[in-house]
Amino acid sequence: MIRLDAQRSYWEKALSTHSRELTVAGALVLLLGALAPIAPNFFEWQPFVSRLSSQMPALVLALGVALVIMTRQIDISIGSQFSMCAVVAGVTAASGKPLGIAILAAMGAGAVMGVLNGALVAWMKLPSIVVTLATLVIWQETLRLWQKGRLLALPEGIQWFGMSQGAGQALVISTALVLLAVMAWGMRNLSVGRFIHATGSDAEAARLAGIRPRLVTFGVFVFMGLLAGLAAVLNLVQSPQVQPNGGEGLELKAIAAAVVGGVAINGGRGTLAGVFLGLLLLANVNPALTHFHQPPYWEKAIQGLVILLAVAADGVRRKKRMD
Repeated sequence: MIRLDAQRSYWEKALSTHSRELTVAGALVLLLGALAPIAPNFFEWQPFVSRLSSQMPALVLALGVALVIMTRQIDISIGSQFSMCAVVAGVTAASGKPLGIAILAAMGAGAVMGVLNGALVAWMKLPSIVVTLATLVIWQETLRLWQKGRLLALPEGIQWFGMSQGAGQALVISTALVLLAVMAWGMRNLSVGRFIHATGSDAEAARLAGIRPRLVTFGVFVFMGLLAGLAAVLNLVQSPQVQPNGGEGLELKAIAAAVVGGVAINGGRGTLAGVFLGLLLLANVNPALTHFHQPPYWEKAIQGLVILLAVAADGVRRKKRMD
């Protein structure tokens, strides 16, 4: 009897802890179930792989911004960082440098932008929403002056990493999923995961416990920049050219995926598995709108609504806990 009670308590706690992830998984299943009878081709293997590979850059961004939100910060400049990193990688590749150098250049550029955001937020204690709004505009205007809206053609051997499309798609997908698995493991088993959660839950209590919240905050912004560079590369290899504004709107999608996946907007809580589920749900909204004969521009409105609902749900949960 005691064992049954213990097992029941364990499952009740697990369901309570992962209620958001389970809700998102259920919504994804319902959406796919609604598509099944009206769009059977939607589930064919090659279109599925193509859709999945196209979403991997957004997944990488969402993983990074999830860590930022867990520390009770926000980064709305990630779309502009993505665009800047893509152009840096494209210009480097077009100059005749190997793809490996272009990848390092993109991630280096992202890290520099992350250092700027992190220094202003962590060390100068400026509000992250203000800092990243400013840097968003700075990177956008820099790209506008630099490229003047021109598309940048990539040399041969860049698309799909110089492999066949199928092999390239497999590499893009596996890179993002391995990153997800490694980060999820690290958040559960390494000190850095506990430091991030503690900083977001209560920075002062974390400081008294020997954690350096400013350093943690600085680190997640720099890591966000690195991931913006990686995401840009994973997107760049899927096309023969670079669009200077290719990252516009990605910040909304990444933040929405993180928040709907269970990352608390007030910090200190969330799982990366939930972020992945949140992205899969949002990624299927646009195809669903098409198959249901609805205008595709509803996608961003739905993403905004999802953020509002998730924030409201967090507020209700927090109020219940306080009561």
